[in-house]
Amino acid sequence: MNPPRRRALAPIAAALTLLTTGPAAQAQSEEAPASSLPLWELGAFGFGVSQQAYPGSEEQLTRGLVLPYAQYRGRFLRADRDTAGLRAVKTPLYELDIGVAGSFGGSSDEIGARRGMPALGTLIEFGPRLKINLGTWGEGRHAGRWRVELPLRGVFDISDGAAHRGMSFEPKINFQRRSLGGWGYAVSLGAIVGDKRLNRTFYGVDPVYALPDRPAYAAQSGLISWRLSTSLSRQVSRDWRWVGFARWASVAGAANEASPLVKRTNGLSVGMGLSYTWLRSEARANE
Repeated sequence: MNPPRRRALAPIAAALTLLTTGPAAQAQSEEAPASSLPLWELGAFGFGVSQQAYPGSEEQLTRGLVLPYAQYRGRFLRADRDTAGLRAVKTPLYELDIGVAGSFGGSSDEIGARRGMPALGTLIEFGPRLKINLGTWGEGRHAGRWRVELPLRGVFDISDGAAHRGMSFEPKINFQRRSLGGWGYAVSLGAIVGDKRLNRTFYGVDPVYALPDRPAYAAQSGLISWRLSTSLSRQVSRDWRWVGFARWASVAGAANEASPLVKRTNGLSVGMGLSYTWLRSEARANE
């Protein structure tokens, strides 16, 4: 596959992961008890995102796509709003599965601090994730749930033949609840930590790309950023659902805060979307 073709597929593959994971998906995952959801669904999802190019960037990247989607909620094989792939273990206290995340890339023309440097590719992350249930707040079907998530993921650049870009660890605590008015919402607080290879992708400046206002810099492993995320969703009708999210990120105290590519301590990413389900199974989801 030639490079232009890979670049054309990159946003599509990233969007597929963002449909089933990420901030907007958190609110959707608690819309109804799993046992009342269909085993499978087919539909379409359109969304727009304005994201910080990378933690510490002063540029925003704006993307929008409309794509088909499929969800399957088997006992072990899952492709839903909260899991993608294998769910190995599930107990009332904890769950072990394969989690997926993604982010759009940007060229050096879009990101001023990286002018003349290689583009940031569209990144896909996947790996094992441990989820620990901490308890509920409230009673009945509208009770909120506290949970700790501990995902460890490999990061791959699908704009560059799925080249390995390193490893990430993103511990977080989140709260999810469905309100009496039919709104679902979620709030999470966490951090993302990268190994040396991943941090070099974002913050390293090789000597060949050094400029008077951008000295060479060797990135170190460690904290990438702190994250505070919130998401909101509503079932508009049986087939239509609206979702929105916002995420604040801060590189205060990060391992590479001194990189010349860090131009802003705090940044915000926002997005919203609308999904439509046109086919669903009569069979119910497995838990």
